[in-house]
Amino acid sequence: MESRVGNKFRLGRKIGSGSFGEIYLGTSIQTNEEVAIKLENIKTKHPQLLYESKLYRILQGGTGIPNVRWFGVEGDYNVLVMDLLGPSLEDLFNFCSRKLSLKSVLMLADQMINRVEFVHSKSFLHRDIKPDNFLMGLGRRANQVYIIDFGLAKKYRDSSTHQHIPYRENKNLTGTARYASMNTHLGIEQSRRDDLESLGYVLMYFLRGSLPWQGLKAGTKKQKYEKISEKKVSTSIEALCRGYPTEFASYFHYCRSLRFDDKPDYAYLKRIFRDLFIREGFQFDYVFDWTILKYQQSQLANPPTRGIGPGVGTSSGMPPIVSADRQTGGEEGRVVGQSMDSSRQRLSGPIIKCWKLFKAEESSC
Repeated sequence: MESRVGNKFRLGRKIGSGSFGEIYLGTSIQTNEEVAIKLENIKTKHPQLLYESKLYRILQGGTGIPNVRWFGVEGDYNVLVMDLLGPSLEDLFNFCSRKLSLKSVLMLADQMINRVEFVHSKSFLHRDIKPDNFLMGLGRRANQVYIIDFGLAKKYRDSSTHQHIPYRENKNLTGTARYASMNTHLGIEQSRRDDLESLGYVLMYFLRGSLPWQGLKAGTKKQKYEKISEKKVSTSIEALCRGYPTEFASYFHYCRSLRFDDKPDYAYLKRIFRDLFIREGFQFDYVFDWTILKYQQSQLANPPTRGIGPGVGTSSGMPPIVSADRQTGGEEGRVVGQSMDSSRQRLSGPIIKCWKLFKAEESSC
C-alpha cells in the first residue's frame, strides 16, 4: 500500500491489529498533526468500515464524538482516518487498581449519560455500552469522555417521522454479556432503555470493582452466557447496589420501569447524580482518580505513546504503567447477533505488550 492516504495523510507505523484489519499511526501532510488510520482489506468477508464511517458522519459535531478526517479506498484497503484519542475507561480503571472513587464515577456518569443521549438523539442505539468503548481525550481535551465503536449500533426510529422500530422477542444477544440489560438476556429487542441500563452496570463495575456475574465457570461459552443471565436475573437491584448511595438503585429502577418505546428522561438521571455529587461536597474540578495517581508518580517522566480505540497518543491524564497481561472487556465476551456461538464472539484484549491498542473484532453482519 502507498505510504500516503488520500493524498492528505502519511502512513506511519502499525500500532494495532485485529480481525477487522489494522490500525496505524499517521500524520497530516499539511499540518503534521498525528491521526489514527484504520485499514480494512476490501476482500474481507464482512466489511464494516464503511458502515462505521457513515455512523461517525451522522454523529459528527457532537461533544465527545471522534472526528472523521477522511474515508475512502487506497489500493486493496478501505481506509478510515480519525482523531487520536487517549486511554479507555477500562485502561484507567485498571491503572487505578480496579476501583474508582464515588467522585470520579459521578463525574464520568454525567458525561457518559450525555454521550448516550446524543447518540439516541440521532436515532441510533449503541448496543455495546462498556468501559472499553469510552475513551478520554488528549491534551486540552484530556478530561472529555468520548464514545466510540458503533459496529453494533442500530437505528431504532425513522429520522423524519420518529416512528419507533417494533417490539420483538426471541432476539439473540447482541453486545457484551457482562453489561447487557436484563431484557437483552431475555431476548427482547433493544431500545433506548437498554443502553442506559448497561451504563448503570458500567458505573457499578467502577464502584464495586467487579459485578456479581463475573468469573463464572462453565464448560462452554453457551453455558457461560446462560450462567451470566441466570445470575443477573437473580441479583436484585438492592443487592447489586448495597453499600452505595441509593441514587444508583434509583437509576436502575427508573431504567427498568421504562416501556420499550419510551423516551428516557436523561435530565432526571443526570440530576439525581448531580444532586448526590453536591450533597457529598465534591467539586466538579475534573480531578479524577488517575489524575491524582499521575501526580503521585510524576517521577515517571515521558510516558510512552500508545493507541486506544480510534486513536493513539499520550494523554495528560494517564500515567504510563498498565499490566501487560491483564484482560480487558471481560471474559464474558462481546456477541454479535449471536447469543452463544463463540465463533462469532467479538473479542477484546491486549494486542501489543503494555498497551491495549485496539480491540480485535469481527464484523457485526
